[in-house]
Amino acid sequence: MVPMTLKVPVPSEYVFPAGALCLGVSPQIDFERRGEADNQARDKETGERVWVVRVMDLDPEAGKFGRSTEVKVKVVAAQQPVPPPSTVPGYPPAVEFEGLTLTPYVDSQRCKPGRSSGDCRSRMAYSLRASAIRPASVVPGSAAA
Repeated sequence: MVPMTLKVPVPSEYVFPAGALCLGVSPQIDFERRGEADNQARDKETGERVWVVRVMDLDPEAGKFGRSTEVKVKVVAAQQPVPPPSTVPGYPPAVEFEGLTLTPYVDSQRCKPGRSSGDCRSRMAYSLRASAIRPASVVPGSAAA
């Protein structure tokens, strides 16, 4: 039996073949703990804090069809991940992820009550989790890329 929370390990370069630029890191908010002094989400398996790393996917195909080039990767860690320094002045740092996993799910937000199942606009989606961020091994746009 396949578990409902299947986590497929994937290399960072598979998800971000053209690279990714780190736009920021912030705590994941647990909305059930709103109003508490510490409302940061915790990983259900480890109890560690969950951080959201926003990255810009540099794949030219990423922005097609009205999709955003911004991707959020949840990082489970005791301390807030610190992005590496940028190697290109004026640009965000290029990053890769360690321990990256992909969890597929059905996004049914576009399904409206009363619609027939054939008219539901649900789609396959996935969430990304990692154990850490690190500097990219190849700078996007360089001759080696």
